[in-house]
Amino acid sequence: MRRILVVDDDESVRKLLTVVLGKEGFDVTCADNGLTGLEAFRSTSADIVIMDIRMPEMDGLQALEEITKMRRGAAVILMTAYAAVETAVQAMKLGAFDYVIKPFDIDEILLLVERALQLQQMRSDINLLHRELLQSYRLDRILTDNPQMKDLCLTVPRIAGSNASVLITGESGSGKELFASAIHYNSKRCNGPFVKINCGAIPEGLLESEFFGHEKGAFTGAIARRRGRFEQANGGTIFLDEIADITPNLQVKLLRVLQEREFERIGSNETIKTDVRVIVATNRDLESMVRADTFRQDLYYRINVVSLHVPPLRERPEDIRLLADHFLQRFATENNREIVTFDDDAYQALMGYGWPGNVRELANAVESAVIMSTGSMIFSEDLPKQILGGERRMAEADAPDIQENQRPLKEMVKEFERLAILQALERNQENRVRTARELGISRRSLLYKLQEYDIS
Repeated sequence: MRRILVVDDDESVRKLLTVVLGKEGFDVTCADNGLTGLEAFRSTSADIVIMDIRMPEMDGLQALEEITKMRRGAAVILMTAYAAVETAVQAMKLGAFDYVIKPFDIDEILLLVERALQLQQMRSDINLLHRELLQSYRLDRILTDNPQMKDLCLTVPRIAGSNASVLITGESGSGKELFASAIHYNSKRCNGPFVKINCGAIPEGLLESEFFGHEKGAFTGAIARRRGRFEQANGGTIFLDEIADITPNLQVKLLRVLQEREFERIGSNETIKTDVRVIVATNRDLESMVRADTFRQDLYYRINVVSLHVPPLRERPEDIRLLADHFLQRFATENNREIVTFDDDAYQALMGYGWPGNVRELANAVESAVIMSTGSMIFSEDLPKQILGGERRMAEADAPDIQENQRPLKEMVKEFERLAILQALERNQENRVRTARELGISRRSLLYKLQEYDIS
């Protein structure tokens, strides 16, 4: 039962509200001044307070200040017989939920109570969702058995602890957004907004408005003022995916935001200050774009303060089965299916496929297989056709011939990886830093590999 505290020095008002609210199913407690009201609030933990402003010993505004100190966000509805605008403004600044003038309409009180309860439920739902998000992006929940991915997970807390801009590179579907989210939800900004924009999915003419917002009448179709994503992300993090797709003109404006921490809405001369951390991602080679003069060098250096490279799934064979099992449990539950595992042929098909769409493609393939399956196990024929008979594609021309080599796939992959490392070391005169950079892995991951393959 929801609890309501009524604080008023007028006994007739207390009785009236007790009867009316009691009939609506509320547990009502009364107090006759601000001091006794505070004591009642402490003891009852009331959900809503309906309180007069003018009372002896302690008035409603003073009591409101004390109540909001005790519980931030407490719903307090103030009443007064004096329709002073200044008092109303002061009450709202102090945190009052709303303000009514005596004599009030009972229906108005009931409507305000209903709205206050709805707001409290909304806040509760948001807090629950936020706690679930924080749990979801705990680093120990990132599923991987790959040394390079584990190395990335160890790097995230250090990056999250700073306010530096971050550049995340990797192929589409490899998990760039997952790491952007992990950085935000493990940072001091985790209670602020996390705003995401896919720059490649928004028409070029609308992207500036999407970034910075616009004023009413700024262009055809601008029928109202609109806050942009940078304004929405104030106090939190903005994630700009596919950053390579923005125009040169927008690159200049983004550079200004990163340097000056300010911008203007389209059609406005008002400068808006912003406190936003910027994380960007791309599946393209920005260094090549800088050399080709299609991406600004100064912007590249500004966004590339810290960089992460997420390896494609084909370079993480140990993760394929792990992720497939995870997606199987998830989609079987969502579709109310009792499917527990894959058969050996299905696992082999998954391991033998090149996964050009990376983790996203794997998730889609497993979801499709769950839908198509008729039993308690996923068989190879349940998988999408493009996966059946797929071979693991090696990038180098001197890769082992899979058709002629009958050894286990994992053994062949390790042989190829060892050969690739040896050749890269030779090309870089045994310089491990340059070798790691060429291979797209961290120096620590390279050291793990050298030790694993006994390369001195």
